[in-house]
Amino acid sequence: MANYDILGNIVIVKFPRKTSVKEKKRWAEKFLNEKKHVRTVLEKVDKIKGRLRIPKTKFLTGENTKEALYKENGCIFRLNVDSCYFSPRLASERLEIAKMVKKRERVLVMFGGVAPYAVVIAKFARPSEVVNVELGRECCKYALENTRRNKVENVVKIIQGDVRKKLPKLEGKFDRIVMARPNLKDSFLDVALKKIKKGSMIHYYGFYNIDEVNDLGELIKNEAKKAKKKIKILKIKKAGDIGVRKFRWRVDFIMLN
Repeated sequence: MANYDILGNIVIVKFPRKTSVKEKKRWAEKFLNEKKHVRTVLEKVDKIKGRLRIPKTKFLTGENTKEALYKENGCIFRLNVDSCYFSPRLASERLEIAKMVKKRERVLVMFGGVAPYAVVIAKFARPSEVVNVELGRECCKYALENTRRNKVENVVKIIQGDVRKKLPKLEGKFDRIVMARPNLKDSFLDVALKKIKKGSMIHYYGFYNIDEVNDLGELIKNEAKKAKKKIKILKIKKAGDIGVRKFRWRVDFIMLN
């Protein structure tokens, strides 16, 4: 059975390994007939990889485009699925964090992509500023468009570049940091811990097998100890599956000093 994600007008499908081309075409055409709002079927043909963590897709049927227009939480996003990582499965995560943001908070979103976290936070909360830092140039192009499209361009600031280089140059500290980090070895906690205020919260995403999730908490504690920071972990919650027994986890923790 095929696994798929719908991003507005586009569906991205992962077929079982031995599925024939004929079976894929049949599935795609049936899907378009059943889902009238979807106009393009793309096949995921490679694992998500590289620093930008983007997938590789192949056109199957429908309108030949890689550009999606996707609606979520009352917001609308445009992106190219082959150049920008985007997970519709994180929609509830984005809304949950947005509802935690208090009035006039200054929020930093690391690895912000096309600005889904930043835009949803700006729409549902009343932050003073949301800074979205993203490495990919094309992602930032779409992020700027998405802030204008959702009328939050006066609240959301888009910064293109490596978080390790850009964060030290940002003025002041933040009331909340969302570390929507990709599945990379680097935790980036050392740079984040320098930019968070005392008593404020960091939402950290990590990728671990279900029987290794305690290692995630230990990683954060060890990084805080190296930085001479005291923290309190409030919650470790499952935020989606990425493989057999492997999950994306979110850790919410506050700074005590």
